[in-house]
Amino acid sequence: MSLAAHDPHPYEGLTPDAVITAVEATGRLCDGHQLALNSYENRVYQVGLEEADPVIVKFYRPGRWSRDQILEEHAFTLELQDAGLQVVAPLVDDEGRSLHAYGDFLFAVYPRRGGHAPEPGGELLGLLGRSLGRLHAVAAGRRFRYRATLDLEQFGEASREFLLRNDFIPAELVPAYESLSDQLLQRMRQLLADFGTQRRFRLHGDCHVGNLLWRGEQLWFVDFDDCMNGPAVQDLWMLLAGERDQQLRQLSELIEGYSMFHDFHPGELVLIETLRTLRVMHYSAWLARRWSDPAFPHSFPWFNTGRYWSEHILALREQRAALDEPPLVLY
Repeated sequence: MSLAAHDPHPYEGLTPDAVITAVEATGRLCDGHQLALNSYENRVYQVGLEEADPVIVKFYRPGRWSRDQILEEHAFTLELQDAGLQVVAPLVDDEGRSLHAYGDFLFAVYPRRGGHAPEPGGELLGLLGRSLGRLHAVAAGRRFRYRATLDLEQFGEASREFLLRNDFIPAELVPAYESLSDQLLQRMRQLLADFGTQRRFRLHGDCHVGNLLWRGEQLWFVDFDDCMNGPAVQDLWMLLAGERDQQLRQLSELIEGYSMFHDFHPGELVLIETLRTLRVMHYSAWLARRWSDPAFPHSFPWFNTGRYWSEHILALREQRAALDEPPLVLY
C-alpha cells in the first residue's frame, strides 16, 4: 500500500508487446504467451518462454517504491531463501541483478510456483508457526534501512488526513469520522507508547493466507511487496480467524510451532487490535489514493459510496470498543 498519490494512469504504456520486450531484454526468449494475474497495486504476468518453464514478471507501480526500497525487499527474500526458507524470491542474472528497468518501469522476474491458499487448521497451524519462527529468526538479525516502519503516523494519521483533505467522506459523515478517528488515534498512541520500539525488526508485513501457497506438503511465502519493520505479531494476527475461543486455540498452536525457532514475547498480543485498526484505516486510504487508476473503480465498485463510508465508520466504532477489551492470551 502506498502513502502518496501518483500518476493516475501509470500502466497505460504497459502493452502486451511491451511486456515481451521487457522480458526479452533480460536475455529470455518469450514464446508469445502471457497471462495477466490478479494484482491491483502492481502489474503481474505469467510469461511463456521458449524451451523453459514460464516465469512470473512483476512490474512495480511507478513512483511507489524507490529502487533502494525494492532492492532491500529483494535482498531480504534472497537472504531467506539462502537460509533454506520456502519463499518466492526474484531470479538473479549472471551479473547479480534482480531488478530490471524498461522505460518508466522497474520490474523483476520470478520462478512460477503452483499452489493455492491454505486453510489454517490442525497440523497446518503448527507448520505455519514453525515456518514463521524460522523466518523471524533470520529477519530479526537487522532492520530495514529504506523500507517503511509500521507506525501510527504513516498508517493511521496519514490515512485520516488524506481522506479528510481530499473530500472522500460524505459531508454529513465527516463529523462522526473526525471524532471517532481522533479517539482511535489517541487510544492507539497510548497502547503503542506502552509497548515501546525495542522489538521491531524485518517482517513479511502482509502475512495472510492469500500470500501463502500450499501444494502437497510444501508451504511457500509469496509477495513481500509490503515488507516492513514492525513487531513480530504483525506476521501472526492475520492468520487468526473466528470467535475469541477459536482464535485462542489457533494462537496457541501457532506459537507452539513458532517458539521452536524464535522467541515470542506475549506482551505483543496487546497490539493485535491496534494493528487491525491501522489496517482498516490504511486500507480505505489506499483505495482512495488509487481511485484515479481506472482499474480500481472497475474492481472495487462498492468503494466511495455513502453505504461504504457508513459501514467504514461502523467498523471503526467496533475497533474502538475492541481496543479496550482484554487482549488474547496464550494457554
